[in-house]
Amino acid sequence: QTVLVADQLNHRIVEWEHGHTLNGRIIAGGNGPGDALNQLNCPTDVIIDKDGDYLIICDRDNQRIVRWPRHYGIRGQVIISNVNCVCLTMDHEGSLYVS
Repeated sequence: QTVLVADQLNHRIVEWEHGHTLNGRIIAGGNGPGDALNQLNCPTDVIIDKDGDYLIICDRDNQRIVRWPRHYGIRGQVIISNVNCVCLTMDHEGSLYVS
């Protein structure tokens, strides 16, 4: 019962829990635009990995796909680089699809 928002122009991923309409919690990025591992630059999509431990983020303007710890993560890990990405999805077997 959580909604994840790729807040593109604020360079962050925000989590909104059911029943909390005023305040979302920044769970990735939020350190201004940039290409450091603790920054995002115009993220366009976010999904939760098959096991639920990580976020997979399409970091569009950095042309990369980042895996970020879902709970208490302070930086991401680049899993695909040099890709012009917009959308992500994952099937029930854990295969990642990027468009």
